[in-house]
Amino acid sequence: MFLSSIALSNENQQAPLSQFFNTTLSQPVSVAIDADELMLTPITDKVNDTVELVVFNHLTLKQLCQLSHLINCPSMILMAINERLGKTSLRFALPTVTDNIAGLNKAVNELALQWQHEIALLQNAPSLSEPGLLVMDMDSTAIEIECIDEIATLAGVGEQVSEVTELAMQGKLDFAESLTARVNALTGACESILAKVGDSLPLMPGLEDIVKALHQKQWKVAVASGGFTYFTQILADKLNLDATQANQLDIVDGKLTGKVIGDITDANVKAQTLVKLQQQYQFDKRQTVAMGDGANDLTMMSVANLGVAYKAKPIVQQKATSAINFSGLDVLLHWLK
Repeated sequence: MFLSSIALSNENQQAPLSQFFNTTLSQPVSVAIDADELMLTPITDKVNDTVELVVFNHLTLKQLCQLSHLINCPSMILMAINERLGKTSLRFALPTVTDNIAGLNKAVNELALQWQHEIALLQNAPSLSEPGLLVMDMDSTAIEIECIDEIATLAGVGEQVSEVTELAMQGKLDFAESLTARVNALTGACESILAKVGDSLPLMPGLEDIVKALHQKQWKVAVASGGFTYFTQILADKLNLDATQANQLDIVDGKLTGKVIGDITDANVKAQTLVKLQQQYQFDKRQTVAMGDGANDLTMMSVANLGVAYKAKPIVQQKATSAINFSGLDVLLHWLK
């Protein structure tokens, strides 16, 4: 059972939410905050949960109060306490928050960065109880490295290529032009270096867990990458991914020619891939999620219902609807209803 009220004493304010909200909800609970106490009242009326705030149970009561003031919502509705993949999150409906969602989102994301917590302000979030689609970037999102930089290092042009990669991910260079230049720098490199990189792809923490959990809920999971098919195929085989999209390196007589075969998978192609898969699987757009870290992921994130910046470049942090900065990919599961 919940306490009916919690005094906002200094001791209580510093305590984690797990000390006060540590049970399964049988019905939504109104959480009203004033200057002296936090009042909890079970409610039976239908709740508008279009806009939601999701936090984890190690957040302190003081921080929850600060969030309430930041979004100008002194009365929130606790809709769910979710235990997913070893983490516990609290999901609050914000029925009075209807305006300036983008501005509030930016403010919440900035505060989350300052506190080094994962927090999301979500509007019409996808539901885990219905089939859906997740499309992820690969390099520095699904895996911890940039494959082209690793290839370049083995080919002896690492510094030259990594500088261009960083500028492209920050949105300071056109992606297609930057990829063409980087691949050209690999001209004459032995095909065998691809295997050296591919044999030890470091998966991002939480990747295997989130793919398995989503598949169990009848979701489809895909990778759309500005990297290369050689590595997306390794991921597809290892994780049983439902689809992949990437660039194909041209190789002749065991040597990289410095070119890619066919059109480059750039920001637009990534977005088109998400839309095509959504239509192929006949999912409602509301059930689509895109996740990435670089500027070339922004278009894909904009056509999904939920765009998630994962340990992303500043330009992506500023434009994404939500972010994960300090945890594994499995935190995404808590962003879903």
